[in-house]
Amino acid sequence: MECHDCCICDHFNVPFRRIAIGNRDEFSQPGALKSAVAEFISTFIFVFAGSGAGIAYNSLTGNAPTTPAGLISAAIAHAFALFVAVAISANISGGHVNPAVTFGLFVGGNITLFRGILYIIAQLLGSTVAAALLTFTTGGLAVPTFGVAGISVWAAFVFEIVATFGLVYTVYATAVDPKKGEIGIIAPLAIGLVVGANIFAAGPFTGAAMNPAVAFGPALVGFNFVNHWIYWAGPLIGAGLAGVIYEVFFISHTHEPLGSEF
Repeated sequence: MECHDCCICDHFNVPFRRIAIGNRDEFSQPGALKSAVAEFISTFIFVFAGSGAGIAYNSLTGNAPTTPAGLISAAIAHAFALFVAVAISANISGGHVNPAVTFGLFVGGNITLFRGILYIIAQLLGSTVAAALLTFTTGGLAVPTFGVAGISVWAAFVFEIVATFGLVYTVYATAVDPKKGEIGIIAPLAIGLVVGANIFAAGPFTGAAMNPAVAFGPALVGFNFVNHWIYWAGPLIGAGLAGVIYEVFFISHTHEPLGSEF
């Protein structure tokens, strides 16, 4: 059967039609640079607080195996830290604080490729500086790195896909969707809470990164890249799926690709 142009086909093709490459001039635009600095600072704050909580737990317990109390402290620390990190940069850069979020917004046509690359560079730098400063300020204590425990590598890979899907889907529903209305006010809180909840679910098995930058900084500082690919491939796939699904099924495609905000 021959397929003719119709509103249904147009609807399902919109996210890909909206993908914008941008241009290299964005690397030098004041607005883009301000947004990159905001992403650097927010990611720095998030990793410093989240990973710092892990160092504190290990120090207090003598590097004992993870306990329910340790899992609770990790979930709460990351949820609160991400809530703040998103809130303080939302009006400047959109508060991505995560290469996976940036990628998910790119595939949905909500940020250009060049600006997205700028954001990701800033996020990776913010995480690396935070991890290095944690090592320095704690007298050389190791910054916890992400790893697989008790399950197969492929199961961990799926865990990261699913957890990141939930995170980026929440970003779309509370911050990106033009119909979000007053719920947009609680977007930073909702984003922080879904990360905390996912840490409860996946933390004992993968660490529940959901964020390549959060995994990259500690891995680089500690020179530990065992199974590191999981924390890039899983989150990027999960984020991409969330972006495409939300754009295809739930957003009335009347807004233009965004640059520095949701």
